[in-house]
Amino acid sequence: MTNSGEVAVVRPLTLAWVTRHLEVGERVVRTEALRGGITAEMRRLTVGRRDGGSRDLVLRSFVDPFYLEHAEESLHREAGALSVLAGTGVPAPELVAVDPTAVHCEYPSLLMTRLAGRAVLEDEGLEARIHLLARQLVAIHALRPAERPREYVSLTTADTVVTPKGADAAVWDAAIDVIRKPAPPYEGRFLHRDFQPGNVLFDVPPSGPAGARITGVVDWAATSWGPADLDVAHCSAILALLHGPAWGLRFPEAYEQAGGALAAEASERLYWQVRDGLACSEEVQQVAQTWREAGRTELTTRLVEERLDAYVTALMVPGRPPRECGEPHR
Repeated sequence: MTNSGEVAVVRPLTLAWVTRHLEVGERVVRTEALRGGITAEMRRLTVGRRDGGSRDLVLRSFVDPFYLEHAEESLHREAGALSVLAGTGVPAPELVAVDPTAVHCEYPSLLMTRLAGRAVLEDEGLEARIHLLARQLVAIHALRPAERPREYVSLTTADTVVTPKGADAAVWDAAIDVIRKPAPPYEGRFLHRDFQPGNVLFDVPPSGPAGARITGVVDWAATSWGPADLDVAHCSAILALLHGPAWGLRFPEAYEQAGGALAAEASERLYWQVRDGLACSEEVQQVAQTWREAGRTELTTRLVEERLDAYVTALMVPGRPPRECGEPHR
């Protein structure tokens, strides 16, 4: 999540609700919109303390009518996940308060602590970050909460996949046929379900991203129970789109090197990899726009489509090196 630089006023009822959950003598002294969220409006709240210091909180509010119908379930799930994560060693925000049905706020909202660091989306230092991401995901999958979250949900179907313009239709048809089959059996794990570079915060030293370290993992609204392969496949697909297909293909190996266990059969691994790759086809324009707003201005929708096509092709045709994508389309 990145700062937009614009001041964003918190709505009156929501501000009153936030204030009730502050410590005695504290008040909100500054608000700022955060970029990077797709389903919800994000605000950074600077809270002034009685001693003259300050601390930051993050406010998530569902305001878009398209996502409002899922707001209650999503906020309940995130609040539950943050409660489970407290004290586990996984660096996650602390839950302050939640109003999932907008009883007190103008819109369904969740208030949490703000973690230090920032999402790192640039290519520099990626070699080191890949291994940090893998180790962090292994730690998440090792959690065994007393109460399991809901079973994973996959909304993509063979009929909703969007084949990129210029893609090899035969390859994509074969990929779509993969997800027509029943999901393979799996050993359940605690999943983040949207683990990817945009939801991992790093402390970046003055020397640059190569020396970055993870300070937090955010956006736990999709937490669920399912195969480790699904989280790995999702991070792989996003790495492929953000940095190039070869990086997506490398992530499963990094996950195993970090101690993670994936499906034993290649066909089972392929199912989850292809499923998440095809899921990205439905959100290319939205994802590319979010990355451009975060500073990756060269990532046009067309370039991201080409990377997705190259990644899916590499999955479906083992041994064929991922093809080079064209120059960014302006």
